[in-house]
Amino acid sequence: MVNSLSPLGWSPAELLGISYAREDEDGDLDWKSAAFDSENAVIGDLDSSQNQGRTVGISIYHQAAKTGGLLLFFADRKQVSFSPSINRRKLAVADEMTDLPWYLDRILPGLFTAGLLGYQAQDITD
Repeated sequence: MVNSLSPLGWSPAELLGISYAREDEDGDLDWKSAAFDSENAVIGDLDSSQNQGRTVGISIYHQAAKTGGLLLFFADRKQVSFSPSINRRKLAVADEMTDLPWYLDRILPGLFTAGLLGYQAQDITD
């Protein structure tokens, strides 16, 4: 899925490197950082058999737009969520709300090519 977003300008390489997480034995997300050039190793680790049945996450960043967030893949790998948490784009008419149309326009095409069957968008004020 991360590779499907790459042609749209998204990358796991964010401001501080690559941030990713995997669920530990206690059900908590164990966050780690990796170097910019370790994208393939990180994705391979998150997709490995040892993480099957566990929730994993990776931050993605849109360099041109200077924004990004967290992609969280749930244990069943049938659901994924995106939370815009890196320099979140706000609506011009309501600063406390996220510009969801901007994110949807720049993420959905890649997710559809990766097999997305549907989506739900929701925003909650700050």
